[in-house]
Amino acid sequence: MQHIHIIGIGGTFMGGLAAIAKQAGYRVTGCDAKMYPPMSTQLADLGIDVVEGFEAAQLDNYPADIYVIGNVARRGMPVVEAILNRNLPYTSGPQWLAENILQQHWVLAVAGTHGKTTTSSMLAWVLEEAGLAPGFLIGGVPQNFAVSARLPQISPATQADSRAETSPFFVIEADEYDTAFFDKRSKFVHYHPRTAILNNLEYDHADIFPDLSAIQTQFHHLVRTIPSEGLIVVNDESQALSEVLQQGCWSQVEGFGSGKDWQVGEVSKTGGFDVLFQQQKVGHIEWQLLGQHNRMNALAVIAAARHIGVTVEQSCAALSRFQNVKRRMEIKGVVNNITVYDDFAHHPTAIATTIAGLRQKVTDARILAVLEPRSNTMKLGTMKSALPTSLAEADKVYCYAGGVDWDVATALSTLQNKVEVFQDMPSLIAAIVEEAKQGDHILVMSNGSFGGIHQQLLTKLSNK
Repeated sequence: MQHIHIIGIGGTFMGGLAAIAKQAGYRVTGCDAKMYPPMSTQLADLGIDVVEGFEAAQLDNYPADIYVIGNVARRGMPVVEAILNRNLPYTSGPQWLAENILQQHWVLAVAGTHGKTTTSSMLAWVLEEAGLAPGFLIGGVPQNFAVSARLPQISPATQADSRAETSPFFVIEADEYDTAFFDKRSKFVHYHPRTAILNNLEYDHADIFPDLSAIQTQFHHLVRTIPSEGLIVVNDESQALSEVLQQGCWSQVEGFGSGKDWQVGEVSKTGGFDVLFQQQKVGHIEWQLLGQHNRMNALAVIAAARHIGVTVEQSCAALSRFQNVKRRMEIKGVVNNITVYDDFAHHPTAIATTIAGLRQKVTDARILAVLEPRSNTMKLGTMKSALPTSLAEADKVYCYAGGVDWDVATALSTLQNKVEVFQDMPSLIAAIVEEAKQGDHILVMSNGSFGGIHQQLLTKLSNK
């Protein structure tokens, strides 16, 4: 049994890779600085040993056949220096996945600044409901599956057949973040999809990309890997993506949004909507998901699934049963008629879209937005000028500025008396609890665990 040891196993991608490797028969161990759900829970359930920290001593305790190094690892980390000094075999997570898993499958990749996790989850669920039993690796936990990653399965319809083979399909969330300290290409360049969704494209990841043009270059590298018989499903409304395809495109293309192919039709008061293809109604989705962004995600999924033979009718039926992803407008609890939500939004566009979706649901009820600007882009202050506008639809805004070097209060000052900024968690929580009243909706947004603020709020609200 080949042994892989994963450096940075606690991230959503590397944790998912660990789960897939374990299912594929590898012995899997790993390390990371700190672990928190859902990855910590998933790895524990799989019986994968995890070392806390990046010390070199773990190499003696876990002498692996190859070390899979995540992009959290940096030169200067003792474990990294020891691997290099001892000339031990190593690779990146995306390259290991491509060479050992993806190469054998029809890859459906979902790329974009926003919505990758939700759209990947939708696509995997549509294929599952169509009986195609896909494998998947997603940067979150789809509630329809309860795991973030798995190998392709044998279709339930063919399990009784001794000649049945596992599904040829694999859905992957295709991240544009860099691969590893020794490979600065975007992760998705390794995946070689036959079907690719390009959901949207904005400037992000200011810690590794100097400008939007640099990200567009990486997206074009992805486009260059898609075969001529493959399909690119692209957001018609993204000028940045249009510019990417203008650099050269050798594959079939279908658009969604405002162009001639896939469009959102009439939207009902309950959130359901008609699906149009070339101006003709071809389906209807009735679901509980909020916002135009999720309707656009659905269009992209329907187009991608159709490329591998799933009918529009099958896709619409499956999406009507889609349960979303953990940490995407996830209700953590309701206390005294006050609802606390958890959402992964951390880019201004995602923040604005998330609040707009909740506003559509709650209409005139108060929204108390609670933000932790934790992403690398946010910590650098690159997007600070866009934050006030993104939060404008909230009735009150509470921002945790611990760990941020720029002046958050000044950046948000145009929100005037509806914003409060805090440097410590106890004061932040106390202020939210004091303000909250029956009928309010507390929307917590962070791409981290935010110190377990959700449960602390629910506990203190119950004692109010």
